[in-house]
Amino acid sequence: MLEEFRKFALRGNVVDLAIGVIIGAAFSRIVDSLVGDVFMPILGAITGGLDFSNYFLPLSSSVTATSLAEAKKQGAVIGWGSFVTAFINFVIVAWVLFLVVKAMNRLKRQEDEKVDVPKAPEIPAEVKLLSEIRDLLAHRPA
Repeated sequence: MLEEFRKFALRGNVVDLAIGVIIGAAFSRIVDSLVGDVFMPILGAITGGLDFSNYFLPLSSSVTATSLAEAKKQGAVIGWGSFVTAFINFVIVAWVLFLVVKAMNRLKRQEDEKVDVPKAPEIPAEVKLLSEIRDLLAHRPA
């Protein structure tokens, strides 16, 4: 059973998938920082200090806090601002992945164009001459 697991785990696709997951997790942290530390403050500056992360809808009259963290301690709330932030994060990740795939496809296309299609081998002169003789004999009147 251990041998079978080792074969499975060391198969190329599983290792590639594991590497992809690790890189994806690291990439996710970069995008989270990009959204939280770059895009959201810019969006907040454009909209006059709007910060989506603290927007929520209280589901109970006992919730009187002004920040999402405090409101969650007081009772049930819908943190729609966090959802908007997560949605913006998703859109950015999808856009970046689209650009990466597009660039990779362009590079692959350029690489494919660089690869010269091998020309058909040159027909030896004797074969050409024999083909011409054959064609002339085929068209000769009987």
